[in-house]
Amino acid sequence: MARKEGFAMGSQTPAERSSEPKEVLAGPPSGSRCIVLLSGGLDSTVTAALVAARSAAVLALTVDYGQLAAGREIEAARSIAAALGCQWRCVALPWLGELGGSALTDATRSIPQVPDTGSLAEPGAAVARARAVWVPNRNGLFVAIAGAFADALDFDFIALGLNRDEGATFPDNTVEFALAAAEFLAWSTLRRPVLLAPTAQMSKAEIVRIGLELGAPLRLVWSCYGGGGEHCWSCESCARLRCALEDAGAWPKYAPK
Repeated sequence: MARKEGFAMGSQTPAERSSEPKEVLAGPPSGSRCIVLLSGGLDSTVTAALVAARSAAVLALTVDYGQLAAGREIEAARSIAAALGCQWRCVALPWLGELGGSALTDATRSIPQVPDTGSLAEPGAAVARARAVWVPNRNGLFVAIAGAFADALDFDFIALGLNRDEGATFPDNTVEFALAAAEFLAWSTLRRPVLLAPTAQMSKAEIVRIGLELGAPLRLVWSCYGGGGEHCWSCESCARLRCALEDAGAWPKYAPK
């Protein structure tokens, strides 16, 4: 799809276009054009539902970076996008997984297990689990890719799903990351799309509650780090999803199948 005729660079300089926390945490205005980074997990699914409820056009982007759960994530994201009436596209980044170093992309590494949901709050263990599944600059790359699509296809907003719980151990899951990424986009694109992370200050349970209010297709979510036939419910991502559903009074009714 070619850039529209008559495109002109905005009058604001990148410095003048710098985002504020309030703007980043907001949803897109009614009738906007928005790209959403859709992994198929809880945060991105509810973010996509928020965006779809307001935007005139939504393009959902899913990235296959060689993760063990790629097949299940892609299947989930495609189904979620269809349920929400969004366009959908998958972008392949095989080299990112080939860099290695993460249990998410290297089958020879063990995916950390969570013995019970109570252990999720143990700082030392949480940091160790985060390090084991860290993928180098993953969210930074995803935002840059979305920026390229927004720049080329005239989208004014980019939304990604973040949450407060994992922000404690994953620096790229924070409001600060979103603000820094927004500034980067202001300098790296002509379109200067606004970056949105409406769930960044919410807990997982709060995100579930918002999803239920919106009618988000929560049963289609794939949050497991593994790529098996069903959720393992013992990796950290599964444990956080189950804990959130329980806290929101949505387990097992809205648990993914």
